[in-house]
Amino acid sequence: MFIIKVLFGRKKSILMKEKFARAAVFVKQKSDLIVDNIELPLALEVGQVLVKIFVSGICGSQIGEINGVKGKDKFLPHLLGHEGCGEVLEIGPGVKTVNVGDRVCLHWRKGSGIQSDPPKYKWRGQVLNAGWITTFNNYAVISENRCTKVDSDISIDHVALFGCAVTTGFGVIENNAELKIGESLVVFGSGGVGLNIIQAAKLRSAWPIIAIDLYDNRLKLAKELGAHYCINSNYLNPKHEIEKILGKNKLDIFIDNTGIPEIIEMGYELTNSNGKVVLVGVPKVGNKTGIYTLPLHFGKKIIGSHGGESHPENDIPRYMNLLKNNFWNLNNFISKRYELEQINEAIQDMKNGSSAGRLIIDMKF
Repeated sequence: MFIIKVLFGRKKSILMKEKFARAAVFVKQKSDLIVDNIELPLALEVGQVLVKIFVSGICGSQIGEINGVKGKDKFLPHLLGHEGCGEVLEIGPGVKTVNVGDRVCLHWRKGSGIQSDPPKYKWRGQVLNAGWITTFNNYAVISENRCTKVDSDISIDHVALFGCAVTTGFGVIENNAELKIGESLVVFGSGGVGLNIIQAAKLRSAWPIIAIDLYDNRLKLAKELGAHYCINSNYLNPKHEIEKILGKNKLDIFIDNTGIPEIIEMGYELTNSNGKVVLVGVPKVGNKTGIYTLPLHFGKKIIGSHGGESHPENDIPRYMNLLKNNFWNLNNFISKRYELEQINEAIQDMKNGSSAGRLIIDMKF
């Protein structure tokens, strides 16, 4: 039975049954996360949802946060993680899009429902910050608009991937690149998002799809998922190799997942007069890219992507229907599973490229 109380006449809150969670706490940049117990808020506020998290993915964005690519982090200590799958345990006042017992995909892009205030956890006697979604914790208070109800016939691992890797990758092709049938495409960086960009490009019948990465295991998986050509930029000059593949033709679309200025500049040079350069990767703070801007006046485009501009409440069901009907698959996409206590090992494996696809953190309920 939920107990409702009024806080000084301002708003209603629901007292929570769960009092503690196990979480990976981000305390210091360029350092390991600390796995420890944290205190959950005493009550759910308007638009908040308590979720029991089954699994979480690890995205390159979290690696970037830990490495400080955007500069100093003023919110430390705080929690991390933005793609996962769980079950709704309790809902706060005003929540209408999910109910207790629902299986939900947890995503960082805004969906339908209320955007709540971020929760305030406690850790070792101090306030522990969090955003509207965190998934590196086995219980989490999440904003309603970061939860989308899903059917229970898709595995929890696959559901988690729709929180970022799938929706971003497919959204980049649909909404940013607006890829047409038969257009040529380079995907520079074949990690979790890059591999789904390749899968979405295959669904759109792009030709050729050229995958580039530093690691052969990722390129092998890229080939299995739809890339026609693979280039290891550790050993080969990617610009020369792309030009060999295309022959007399110029490239239609170049998608960069690295944020490295030299790679962005190369993509800009390779694309045709009406070509598109889509920037998915985030550059390190202070990095600048130099280009000759005249072609931008005559049809060439540079497009910055923000999660593929996806709309989770609409896109997740569409993409899941295609998955259910075998238009594409995630069977080989998950490389390895870890327990929460092993999260620093998982992060290191992602950094050094020893795992090809997405890594999953299993909360072991």
